[in-house]
Amino acid sequence: MDTPFRKRTGVFTDKNVLKQQYEPDEILERDEEIEAYANALQDVVDGWEPENVFVYGKTGVGKTAVTRYMMDMLRVEADQRPDVDDVHVAEVNCHHHPSSYQAAIALVNELREDTEREAITTGLSTSDVLTALFEEIEAREGTVLVVLDEIDNLGDDDVLLYQLPRAKANGNIEHSQVGVVGISNDYTFRNDLSSKVQDTLCEREIKFPPYDATELRTILEDRASKGLADGVLDPSVIPKCAALAAQDRGSARQAIDLLREAANVAVEDGRETVVENDVDAAENRVERGRVKDSIRDLTTHGRYTLLAITNIAFEGETPVRAKQAYEMYERVCAENAADPLSQRSVHDHLIDLAMLGFLAQYDRNHGRGGGQYYEYELDVEPEIVTAVLGDEE
Repeated sequence: MDTPFRKRTGVFTDKNVLKQQYEPDEILERDEEIEAYANALQDVVDGWEPENVFVYGKTGVGKTAVTRYMMDMLRVEADQRPDVDDVHVAEVNCHHHPSSYQAAIALVNELREDTEREAITTGLSTSDVLTALFEEIEAREGTVLVVLDEIDNLGDDDVLLYQLPRAKANGNIEHSQVGVVGISNDYTFRNDLSSKVQDTLCEREIKFPPYDATELRTILEDRASKGLADGVLDPSVIPKCAALAAQDRGSARQAIDLLREAANVAVEDGRETVVENDVDAAENRVERGRVKDSIRDLTTHGRYTLLAITNIAFEGETPVRAKQAYEMYERVCAENAADPLSQRSVHDHLIDLAMLGFLAQYDRNHGRGGGQYYEYELDVEPEIVTAVLGDEE
């Protein structure tokens, strides 16, 4: 029976190497950050209380990959030192658990995965959940590192961040040690924390800069050697993928996505050679996919705010101040039979959209007479935004 599927071509040898979930055995072009991480975690292998570590950088610059690599290396080093207690790691993504309560439940269940104890669910009080978490940490009788990826999703809900670093001082644990590793693409996240949390939580900061084109070429060449057949890439493909990603956000994820999609274009055309024009076609696919993934994570009024700026962009009136953006936002709400939020709330959405890469934010300062204010401009193609929003609707 005939099917619509084609036979596998000779372009890919291991397509998984070019996908987001792939974790490389070797971390390239992050030697300085690995050294900084090792210095921050040195106290653990020396047998002392761990320092808390905060890792900052834009999406796709290696924060999570390096963190997981360092956690593995830390456990290997601890195993090689008979005088050092075991190291345990519990990792939770706060995007999926955006409150101290939800994150604490996820941590308890993460620590219970290799035990016979049952997972806990919502319904317990916050104090009961924290008690269960401290019991799991204490049961390890070693060092427990709590990794909170996308920690900025906790916002100003800092109960967990207050309790964990003080667990020993408050008598919640006695024979174990606990440290917090926070990962965020929001450099201002600490500003939302209470002063009492800031004083005890943030001991070490490691910043991951965007990759430059040369670094991205090294990463792409390594992935291509593992995931693509020899000789299928035109010599211009990797430099172009690296240059486009470096000019945009300096993201290795974006560069790898471009390479994978360029190869997909060639496969779909029935060719076994990937050429420069395939990268051009891949660029639109990757951008649309990124926008689509990001829009899915927006609230309803986050989408309305984005649509307002998009409408203004089509009119050629950007950059625009928050007040003018709010007027368009009210029109969008009216068209969707929705009650508008306050102007302050919409301003917060504008800031969030800038942080997520949808908008460019400009700080205008015209002195005493003109004042200081922000202006916003769409930082993605408006046609892509409207197409994706249409698909989502």
